[in-house]
Amino acid sequence: MKTLFTGGEIWCGRATYTDAVLVESGKVIALGSDALQASGDEVLDLTGKFLAPGFIDAHAHPLFAGREGQGPNVNGLQSVAEIVAAVRAYIASNPSATWVIGGAYEASVVAGGDFEAASLDEASRDIPIVLHAVDHHTIWVNSKALEIAGITAAIVDPDGGTIARYSDGSPKGTLREPSAIDLVLAAAPKRTLSDDVAAIGWACQRYLEAGVTSTTDAWVEPGMPEAYIAADKSGVLTIDTNLFFLAQPDTWRSYSKDFVSFRSEIEGLPSSSHLTAKTIKFICDGALSAGTAALLEPYLHDPQSTGLLIWSEDELIDAMVHFDALGFQIHAHAIGDAAIRQALNAIEAVTKINPHWDRRAVIAHAQLIHPDDLPRFASLGVIANIQPLWTYLDPMNAELIEPRIGTKRNNQQYQLASLQRSGARIGYGSDWPVTSHAPLEALGVPTHRSAPGSSKAWSPQEAVSLEDSLVHYTQDAAYSNFWNKGVITVGVDADFVVLDKNPLKVPLDKVNEIKVLQVFTRGQAVLTENI
Repeated sequence: MKTLFTGGEIWCGRATYTDAVLVESGKVIALGSDALQASGDEVLDLTGKFLAPGFIDAHAHPLFAGREGQGPNVNGLQSVAEIVAAVRAYIASNPSATWVIGGAYEASVVAGGDFEAASLDEASRDIPIVLHAVDHHTIWVNSKALEIAGITAAIVDPDGGTIARYSDGSPKGTLREPSAIDLVLAAAPKRTLSDDVAAIGWACQRYLEAGVTSTTDAWVEPGMPEAYIAADKSGVLTIDTNLFFLAQPDTWRSYSKDFVSFRSEIEGLPSSSHLTAKTIKFICDGALSAGTAALLEPYLHDPQSTGLLIWSEDELIDAMVHFDALGFQIHAHAIGDAAIRQALNAIEAVTKINPHWDRRAVIAHAQLIHPDDLPRFASLGVIANIQPLWTYLDPMNAELIEPRIGTKRNNQQYQLASLQRSGARIGYGSDWPVTSHAPLEALGVPTHRSAPGSSKAWSPQEAVSLEDSLVHYTQDAAYSNFWNKGVITVGVDADFVVLDKNPLKVPLDKVNEIKVLQVFTRGQAVLTENI
């Protein structure tokens, strides 16, 4: 059956509009007069509304978001008392809970970001409680969780992780980076497959409501591929999803065969599948807010520290060369300038060791790029994956990051305009549940670069146009995941979003008020409102 979309503003891609789109078998088959002449079995009159390629989230953690959605939600709460009250209310509503895991709290609520177990004990001293911070490199736990995990003054910090401590060495209740976080979560009950399938379904529905038609899971550990495969086979996975298998220094060799096996299983799924597995995720450092992002110059609050490099140079090159040779894409988390340089060096080594292919390597976050390294993104063909909702001076930057790195370095974050001028490609990702999954909440921020209700822009010289952001959230995000979508042209997947207003024609401070009316994936309506 052919479906004709017409009667509205149809944005095909940068500076390109059409008045009609014809779709058949999930693909765009004609545009403009060709589409109108061919007509269709069904005509969808847009009644003047705005149609564009569906938004694509090129770096996110939807399963983690779904899991958090099954626990206490403390997002946006502005005091320890409010967070504790929310956890207490959750426990009262879930009396059979044996563990409580939720998030995501704002780390800037407490000066320095070190939260105390004793505060969380007020919610419960009997049930272990784990809350993720918004940066998802930090957790806050109660005393019961520390006890079950065996974390005492005698426990040394694991490699690549830190345990916040009092002067006597006893743990405060805040742990940073995966190796430290795993000390607690390893003791938590194992999640069931059905729990995770339900979490994936919940995340998909939230995405569709926000106009997102494709996403990624940028942190896939053992047990998670099985959940995604089960969700795909059962129809619960309703949007295209690319899995990023997590490679870590101590496990990448032993997990390599599993990654290849899961990729083969996913490639063998029917053509109706929404699942791909093309990518390996490398975590090169931590987060600036936690003082664990790797820097070329020391932190101001701790002149003995330059943060944490998770990988040695040689090990990272070995791992990247290995997975690149297997045909996997490289996707590296690198926030500090030292980690970004390390990732670029390793990717450059890969290009010299392995044969040329369309590898589309990505560095995610790329927050603090040294000026000497900025042109290397374009010269190496490395895509910068940026989180648009982070490009204003939020409380985390103002209260946690700037005191740690100083004003000059703080203002060098998120150099979007400089990256664009250098010729680098930028793909947007939300990093959900670190921040909101809704593109319309983020779309205008890289242009005005200011907090809600504020007219003061942060590093306005790095602002990009709203249409740039639309391209980064569609065409460039699709490119970074090897998807044939993100623009409206003949031959691409017919993934569309219908909005009540054209975001290019409303005031910047009103973009976040635009409503998602309809969503189509492969030409089929999956979210429908009256238009």
